[in-house]
Amino acid sequence: MIKKIIKYFIKKNKEKNLEKSRLTRLIEREEYFKNGCIPWSKGYHQHKEEFIIKSINNKQLLDEINSKISLNNYGYRLDERVIEYPWIFSKLNKDNLKILDAGSTFNFDFIVNHSNIKNKDLTISTFAPESNNFCDKKISYVYGDLRTLPFKNELFDIVVSQSTIEHIDMDNSMYGYDLSFNKDSMSKSYEYILAVEEMIRVLKSKGKLLLTFPYGKFENHKFFQQFDNEMLDKILNLFNGLGSYEVTFFQYKNDGWNFANKGDVDNEESYNPHTGIGKKNDFAAHSRAVACLEFKKG
Repeated sequence: MIKKIIKYFIKKNKEKNLEKSRLTRLIEREEYFKNGCIPWSKGYHQHKEEFIIKSINNKQLLDEINSKISLNNYGYRLDERVIEYPWIFSKLNKDNLKILDAGSTFNFDFIVNHSNIKNKDLTISTFAPESNNFCDKKISYVYGDLRTLPFKNELFDIVVSQSTIEHIDMDNSMYGYDLSFNKDSMSKSYEYILAVEEMIRVLKSKGKLLLTFPYGKFENHKFFQQFDNEMLDKILNLFNGLGSYEVTFFQYKNDGWNFANKGDVDNEESYNPHTGIGKKNDFAAHSRAVACLEFKKG
């Protein structure tokens, strides 16, 4: 009897905390709109998360993205995650497949509970443990360097790496990692090639690699580097003779995100919210262009 009473009060306390959290999120979100939708201001994260949730659950939108139908005022003053997630989800289906998330951008409740994810065999590979943990949903966590993945050849049906490879060999101290990195702010690091090679290795024949990263002119922002045409070509060269690929470019302008031609984004600049470098009057929250690469092996 006492155990039932304790469980009852624990449940009620959790429900109370959840309701309080929802209310706080609503208040901060309203404050974000009231203050002019300034990127990274109070309420920005709440609004962005709700926007992503609605987007990846909007079948019509996902079909339009997959068919490359022009978007209209999509993702106003929001960073590239709002277009990367739906692009990735437009390439997934409900089949029970084995997925590797190389970079841990799927480690959120609204992702792991999505109908296209929750019945799949999901492995999350990242450098160190995070506060979010969904082991109760039979999600596997593997910790280590993406340049040396601890998996056998051709293990996964799908490998997803969303805005991760641009951080490889860069200063990741802000994420709590004490690692050696490329300290020459004028030079490119090509260590990301090792990670992409590993992703190809662990991908099954007829499997699919979904890879995204900031694109434009080369920029070294210390904690990430923006890829240019030459760096993109080095990735595409890895696919020679191994399968087919397609690169889709998205560009941010004043009214939001839309499809773009490669020539339109070759010289785009990112805005670094930590340093203020690249800030313009378009209210871009971060990258102004991203490359989304779909590779089909074999």
